[in-house]
Amino acid sequence: MKSRIKPRALRLATLLSPVLALAAGQAFAEPAKRPNILLIVADDLGYTDLGAYGAEISTPNLDKLARTGAKMTSFYASPFCSPTRAMLMSGSDNHLVGFGDMAELITPEQRGKPGYEGNLNERVVPMAQVLKDAGYRTSMVGKWHLGVAEQFSPASRGFDNSYAMVMGGASHWGDQSGIVALDPDKPPKAIYRENGKAIDIPRDGFYSSQAFTDKLLEYIKSGEGSGKPFFGYIAYTAPHWPLHAPDADIAKYEGRYKEGYDKLRKERLERMKKLGLIAANTPVYEGHPNWPKWDSLTKEQQESEARRMTVYSAMIENMDRQIGRVLDHLKASGELDNTFVFFMSDNGADGNSVYDVARTREWIHKDMDNSTANIGKPGSFIEYGPGWAQVGMSPFKLYKSFMYEGGISVPAIAWGPGINGGTLKREFAHVMDVAPTIFELAGATHPGTRYQGREVLPLRGKSMLPYLQGKTKAVRGKDDAVGWELGGRKALRKGDWKIVYANKPWGTGDWELYNIARDRTESNNLATQNPAKLNELVASWKQYVAETGTLEIENLANRPGYSNGAKYYEDLEIEVKMQPRAAAQ
Repeated sequence: MKSRIKPRALRLATLLSPVLALAAGQAFAEPAKRPNILLIVADDLGYTDLGAYGAEISTPNLDKLARTGAKMTSFYASPFCSPTRAMLMSGSDNHLVGFGDMAELITPEQRGKPGYEGNLNERVVPMAQVLKDAGYRTSMVGKWHLGVAEQFSPASRGFDNSYAMVMGGASHWGDQSGIVALDPDKPPKAIYRENGKAIDIPRDGFYSSQAFTDKLLEYIKSGEGSGKPFFGYIAYTAPHWPLHAPDADIAKYEGRYKEGYDKLRKERLERMKKLGLIAANTPVYEGHPNWPKWDSLTKEQQESEARRMTVYSAMIENMDRQIGRVLDHLKASGELDNTFVFFMSDNGADGNSVYDVARTREWIHKDMDNSTANIGKPGSFIEYGPGWAQVGMSPFKLYKSFMYEGGISVPAIAWGPGINGGTLKREFAHVMDVAPTIFELAGATHPGTRYQGREVLPLRGKSMLPYLQGKTKAVRGKDDAVGWELGGRKALRKGDWKIVYANKPWGTGDWELYNIARDRTESNNLATQNPAKLNELVASWKQYVAETGTLEIENLANRPGYSNGAKYYEDLEIEVKMQPRAAAQ
């Protein structure tokens, strides 16, 4: 990218910190050299779970990035983790790149079909490879979830260095426990790979957020002095269940959540209004009628629930502190002002339960100590449930696994060279847009439709850079359509309008129509009132299906398991009665 600033002014601007430049009411200076890229993804973080988005949780490092960078209020992901990561790494649609469904949930009708491989397929030239070819040194740490076998690991997808938990989730401690049990007598083990090779993590002294940060800093430092810019991708597993956090972090939130869901929702909404994130008269979705209200829970259940949210918040604060360590190192090394940082969550907060998958419930009840006093410690396996997840997605409808705003709207922050800092960015943008944005910033070129003698997918996403720089008013035109489908649930956004399908009891079991500009909380279904607009968007949906090879399978949304589970509160009742096991003490 060529600077439009005169050389002398450019040299002066690069000596100033971004904060000083913003204090003078200016955007960041465009970089004098190719910028470093730091891409950070949180796992299952809710829309309101950062201080900058209304939370009471302490996240000073991310809040500063949001305050001095571009804070996005209408950024969208997939409703599940691996499809989001597939689109992030490819700049294309999940149905084209191998994740038409979660690898763990692929059905016989989907298996073997193009776009349903369950790994980032060979039609993709991954982001890291494009940047590596452009002269970047590339590193990845954290959750990969784009293929378990070595041939699908980060080491084979363009990363010079990688330290990856390759599965969908794991214990945050060094026990290396997995999350889904096929046999309750055979505890699952998470798979970690360093530079493609399987490793065992240290049993003592390991905590996921700190360990991943340690490794990324190691990789960054190892290349300093090479003259090459770096691309660092850090994919935290926090705050994904099972909920685990160090005692010192948990202690900061003790007693904070004893008044429950509704009180916390009101507090966050007031902060969101003061921050200008929502209008004062915004209607609020307060939870599906299937879920009990706080006041209907027993005292013991409330105590367990409060402890879960306490640990969840501790995980987020710890993650923010680790991000601060990376930023501090870059500042000390003189590289921070020449680093583009993009932060996002991979989907909405998670109110579902993995207990419903395979024989996981039996394993957890048999082996884990989920008594209230042990929540968050080694030997516990806790989710935080629909009540807190719905607070985390306030004011939106539902949460992870759904195509309503609560499943796909996520916090996102862009900070660094060329970005129009100190701004709220309210226009629609999508996870597919991250790769082309980074390529434009880095001066890297995606190969288009052929790479190393094979046919590959072109980018479907659009660069957000002109929008983030304040040079354009939006990323897309009002007639551009973007679709979603996973597990039989689906949606399409076109301009201000959106159609959504969700199976009963979560939705109507038919297409619903919303004007998102006027009704972001999807409170007023206009399908019967505006059939012409509904038909227009359904026609765009059919075009999306044809372009992406999306399989529409009858009754797929009704399959039992993870995203249709409704036994969370039954398990809560069992777990509050648990007595601590000697093995977990």
